[in-house]
Amino acid sequence: MSVNEVKILVSDKLSQDGVKILQDTPGFTVDVKVGLSPEELQKIIPEYDGLIIRSATTANQQLLEAATNLKVIGRAGIGVDNVDVPTASAKGVVVMNTPEGNIVTTAEHAISMMMALSRQIPQATASVKEGKWEKKKFMGVEMFNKTLGIIGIGRIGSIVVRRAHALEMKVIAFDPFISHEAAEKLGVELVSLEDLYKRADFISIHTPLTDETRNLLNSTTLAKLKKGVRIVNCARGGIINEADLAEAIKSGHVAGAALDVFEQEPPAKDNPLIGLENVIFTPHLGASTTEAQENVAVAVAEQFVDFFVNGITRNAVNMPSIPAEQVAVVRPYMALGEKMGSFIAQVAEGAPKEIKIKFMGDLTQVDARPVTQAIIKGILEHYVGATVNLVNAPFLAESRSIAVSSTSSSVKRNFASLLGLTLVSEKGAINIEGAIFLDGEPRLVRLEDIPIEAVLEGTLILAANNDRPGVIGAIGACLGTHNVNIAAFHLGRQVSGGKAMAIVNVDSVPDSAVIAELSKIENILDVKLAKL
Repeated sequence: MSVNEVKILVSDKLSQDGVKILQDTPGFTVDVKVGLSPEELQKIIPEYDGLIIRSATTANQQLLEAATNLKVIGRAGIGVDNVDVPTASAKGVVVMNTPEGNIVTTAEHAISMMMALSRQIPQATASVKEGKWEKKKFMGVEMFNKTLGIIGIGRIGSIVVRRAHALEMKVIAFDPFISHEAAEKLGVELVSLEDLYKRADFISIHTPLTDETRNLLNSTTLAKLKKGVRIVNCARGGIINEADLAEAIKSGHVAGAALDVFEQEPPAKDNPLIGLENVIFTPHLGASTTEAQENVAVAVAEQFVDFFVNGITRNAVNMPSIPAEQVAVVRPYMALGEKMGSFIAQVAEGAPKEIKIKFMGDLTQVDARPVTQAIIKGILEHYVGATVNLVNAPFLAESRSIAVSSTSSSVKRNFASLLGLTLVSEKGAINIEGAIFLDGEPRLVRLEDIPIEAVLEGTLILAANNDRPGVIGAIGACLGTHNVNIAAFHLGRQVSGGKAMAIVNVDSVPDSAVIAELSKIENILDVKLAKL
């Protein structure tokens, strides 16, 4: 596309610094139209090549279907919940965000909420405005020398660590996916969740909302907390069970909470936390500072210039950068790499320390960096959540001190191209290999030196076992008893009577009780579950 033909629509309020960058770019026509109704936006969107939004505009399927010329959507912020990413991907529309623009602001908001909570500043302010002078009522607590427990020490959590150290707090953290070396650099003691619950005077949450973190703090876990703990959540609603938290506060076990996010936003009027005096709230203001708004505006504008003028895609959540002539070769291996990464992350134990990738055969003749990105994305999504994308995955690995290396060999071993992957953790290493078959299907072809051909799709049960009669039948009988249907059963072994591997594709996700029962079968050594 010629730069002279680019039309960009800014449909949400954007800092003038970002708008000016776009307006000053030769060939760009920029229209700022804020407050359009969905119908109005849908009517004019066919005119535009680029759309910049914040949280007010929803780029849903209807809008994307009408956007016949749209090439890119830029979200001035980190979240893309208001963008139908699958539809955008299917239509070839790149979706970008600005993940670095508001991390300091969010971290500072968490510290501010902690301070306000410890000294009851909002409540005291309201009291004075009512003409009262209740000095004895609003007795606070110091943060100095208190233990802060941080759940998740990624980009935002690590900034909170540094701010807490400046306040002379003792900082402990739970993050199973960061190495001890990285934690030591931050000056943080890594602990288990159970230990954090017992020791923390304050808890600050900085983890994404995933299946594993949903309702992380509930009636059971809240009961394990140190009596008098104060809880801050500026991450995502749904990580704390709000009804259970209300009960813990009413009982006096939890001294108070400061929440910037809710499971339902805005919260319902009958939310049990709303009426509690020792809970303070803000309306999802973590990223709401002048500086943050300027940062994300400038970032998204610069990304648009790079995209349209320089052909560079940065911070895309739905596509990598691949030379056009290599797309047909690289794309299938990106899909394979991401599935292999997801699989190995789910069956590994311990915090990842190193990712080793080996490209073999014809893969050495193309730029395989997008495959590396896809592998890292697949691995880190299990640990970090859905915010990982093909662009930020290498930086997230680096921030967690996870070393990434790759080697190449032109030697072809049974396959035209072969992809090898080793994940090294504090508890050991796991090696796998994968290939693309003639039908285009990504398959696992080797697991820990055992040749095995398995389809990397759906729900998989991995069972390591001694090669003895009856094991396969026992696995099938157990799954049948629990009404778990087997879609495919893949077997591999080193030598007769030695160690063997079974990978079972099933049609439904077995619960933990089924996995535990499988583990008790005679000659079964270990059982893992992976969902791809």
